[in-house]
Amino acid sequence: MHGDTVLLMTFVLALVAAFAGGLVARAFRLPPIVGYLVGGLVVSPFTPGFVGDSHAMSQLAEVGVMFMMFGTGLHFSLKDLSEVKGIAVPGAVLQIAAGTAAGYALARAFGWSPEAGVMLGLSVSIASTVVLIRNLTDAGLYQSQGGRVATGWLIVEDLATIVILVVLPLVFGPGETSGAALALGLAEALLKTVGFVALMLVAGSRLLPWLLSRIARFCPRELFQLAVVVIALGTAMAAAVFFDVSVALGAFLAGVVVSGSALSHRVAAEAIPFQDLFSIIFFASVGMMVNPATLAAHLPELIALVALIMVGKWVINMALGAVMAAGLSTMLTVAAGLSQIGEFSFIIGQTGMALGVLSQDQYTVILGAAVISIALNSFVFKSVAPLERLFERHPRLRALYDRHAHVIEPPAEGALANHVVVVGYGSAGRCVAEVLQRLEVPCLVVERDLSTAEQAEAEGLAVLVGDAANSEILAHAHLEAARVLVVATRQEASAEKIARDARAASAGLRIVGRAETDSAVEALVAAGADDVVRPELEGGIELMAHALADLGYRPRQIHGYANDLRASGYEALADTARAKRRLALDNMLASMNDVGLRWVAVGEGSAAAGRTLAELNLRAATGANASSLKRGDCVTLVLGGDTRLLPGDQVGLMGTDDQLDAAERLLASA
Repeated sequence: MHGDTVLLMTFVLALVAAFAGGLVARAFRLPPIVGYLVGGLVVSPFTPGFVGDSHAMSQLAEVGVMFMMFGTGLHFSLKDLSEVKGIAVPGAVLQIAAGTAAGYALARAFGWSPEAGVMLGLSVSIASTVVLIRNLTDAGLYQSQGGRVATGWLIVEDLATIVILVVLPLVFGPGETSGAALALGLAEALLKTVGFVALMLVAGSRLLPWLLSRIARFCPRELFQLAVVVIALGTAMAAAVFFDVSVALGAFLAGVVVSGSALSHRVAAEAIPFQDLFSIIFFASVGMMVNPATLAAHLPELIALVALIMVGKWVINMALGAVMAAGLSTMLTVAAGLSQIGEFSFIIGQTGMALGVLSQDQYTVILGAAVISIALNSFVFKSVAPLERLFERHPRLRALYDRHAHVIEPPAEGALANHVVVVGYGSAGRCVAEVLQRLEVPCLVVERDLSTAEQAEAEGLAVLVGDAANSEILAHAHLEAARVLVVATRQEASAEKIARDARAASAGLRIVGRAETDSAVEALVAAGADDVVRPELEGGIELMAHALADLGYRPRQIHGYANDLRASGYEALADTARAKRRLALDNMLASMNDVGLRWVAVGEGSAAAGRTLAELNLRAATGANASSLKRGDCVTLVLGGDTRLLPGDQVGLMGTDDQLDAAERLLASA
């Protein structure tokens, strides 16, 4: 293989291996991150077969870090953090301190150096935001009190990690450093960091949203996509080059600044593909650094470290919850969510290696423990409910946690019955939910985008946050007790899977979906949908209905024609179904028998001018029926006896030829 193709081959094969690993992980109901890590291991120098360029992949992994932090900043909310700050802020700070101390003690027991012990402790103390949010949504706990506290807790940890990454090079950098020089270096680093933060929050908050709005208004979509990438990566690099701060902080602040823009939702949507792709590359690159032989050689240390991460951190968090009286249910969720380590632990470990504090073997043990904790964390969440029932048997122990707890739970799932589940809170889903809300019909919205879900919650709707097609979120929607499921998502493959899963969960549930193509209609029906709507063809039917109404046809006839078109699942509207459309039209015309339609103008000097239909008694006098009225650009389809005719009005008359002639003489003559 030519040297100049090694990076390309590494990139492609790592993605292929990560894809295969993700499929296998999903089959075993494990987080996809585990599959990505294993995929990287497959193409690593430590396994047979292709040997990838791990150094080049680590450079691409830096892009993954930038995009992950940019996404974190986009969804960072001071409001959400302020709601749980009384628990999340002190809890996160104390847990980082306790976790670092425990990790340090374990490392010293392994015989590691004090510096390596600090690095291990810091790596253990920081959990993965990506893993936490995914497992919370899969467990249906993201919007619960525990889910909110855990998310706020992780936000504080993320912010603390950014500070840690600034300080580590100063503390463990090469050469001897005096106390005064260290203090001066720390002060200089913090001053640069504060200056960069201030610049972003003051100038960046005005410049970047303004720039995005101009690009969105005057440039094609691909330039807007490119602008999102440039802002995320360009700000990160500028932070590193000009302010000597981490690219993680630069990307995070770029996301925070852009999140205040009116285009933040569009930016998030455009950034998701890049964020997902490069985060996969990041995890694959981490997997390429794991040496199975090293893990086998250090198996006792690996087991002890996994025990500290999953059991020790759980105990630490539960102890903190008892001290802060945060609530039993809340702390069980927090403890489960934080019993793992992930992407920031990798970054801290990589920093330790770059500074010469951690050896390759020590870093590999941390990576192995992280992979195992991520793989097992979803199962820890399954212990929350049994443990809560266990604590119920000890009232004094539960009272220790609940004595000052402030509950901010969303509507309880158990209260959901005879409700409508709306998947997707876009324009179509929002319309459905608004009508149901006005009719006081219980409605549950399932939405994958956090910002959109928060908007639905702010509007008073019960919400589950998660991807209904790619997680267990539907298991928490109580489909067995629901009346209707409305699948309003535009993704046809997702809609088909949602319909199939919903039908398997509830045989009697009415399922309504949307589709854009004939094949999608057939797939949805085969998956179990009872009714399928095609928005594009519904638009054609509505245009036809308005045109016929303007021509004076009666609403009943128009609706009959439209229903004939819909009767076969829009088959009559296909390009090859002209005969069926003609049949539907013939049915409408046949319903009119020999009745004719004629528009007649009310004459200037007509005896009908200025009189109401009741005063004219048109039907009794002529036999014709006034079905509609045109006055200027306004068309009225339903006329009452109090409708007054004015000169120049166009009256839509229906009747036989003789009846129409008589009515025309009455309306037009003086």
